[in-house]
Amino acid sequence: MAEPEFTATGVRIGKWLRSLTRAGQVRISDGRLELLTSYGSEIDSAPVQAVRASQPWFAPEDRALADLNGKRYLLTLGENDPAPGEPGPPAARRFIEAVRRASGRGA
Repeated sequence: MAEPEFTATGVRIGKWLRSLTRAGQVRISDGRLELLTSYGSEIDSAPVQAVRASQPWFAPEDRALADLNGKRYLLTLGENDPAPGEPGPPAARRFIEAVRRASGRGA
């Protein structure tokens, strides 16, 4: 199994105002984006080419939108990347760049 291209833990994943998990995981591996609960159960996944990731204009910088399988998820990541060796989710901007890079759409 290949090393994941992007992994974030401690991510709040929600649909509109409904929170699905407060400490979930986001992973891009083997050409798929996976949204997982804190227990590792799959919330949703899709080929990364079919995923659209963006930063909402109406929300703080620590948030990102991910459209998977016709559903829109609001991801709350960190505002800044954590220091090396420190726990915490990476910045939303880094997630968006990772989706674009993995799908071949450029950084």
